[in-house]
Amino acid sequence: MSTHGHAVDTDAQRRPAREAHDSHASVATYVRVALILTAVTALEVGVIYIRFLTPIVVPLLLVMAAAKFVLVVMFFMHLRYDPRPLAGVFVGPLIMATLLALVVIVLVGTLPAFQR
Repeated sequence: MSTHGHAVDTDAQRRPAREAHDSHASVATYVRVALILTAVTALEVGVIYIRFLTPIVVPLLLVMAAAKFVLVVMFFMHLRYDPRPLAGVFVGPLIMATLLALVVIVLVGTLPAFQR
């Protein structure tokens, strides 16, 4: 480590940025993911207008939204290329928050104070 003027020059600054990110996907992969996200979004909009899907429209939309979430997190937030422990730091709290939301939904639906 050396100093040049007021700035500190570290080894990390001299190394090319590509070394740390060699395992990332190509531009073509990102374009494919973007096209898939666009197609799923179009399906989400289309599903609303199909009458015979009315009984299952909410679960269907939730599944499609979850799939889009996973794609965005894996590719655009680069979680797919991070070490597993770092991915666990993100996924663990996400699972706990999802379970907590489901418990609250069930409790609100079954408590007499919330009944109509």
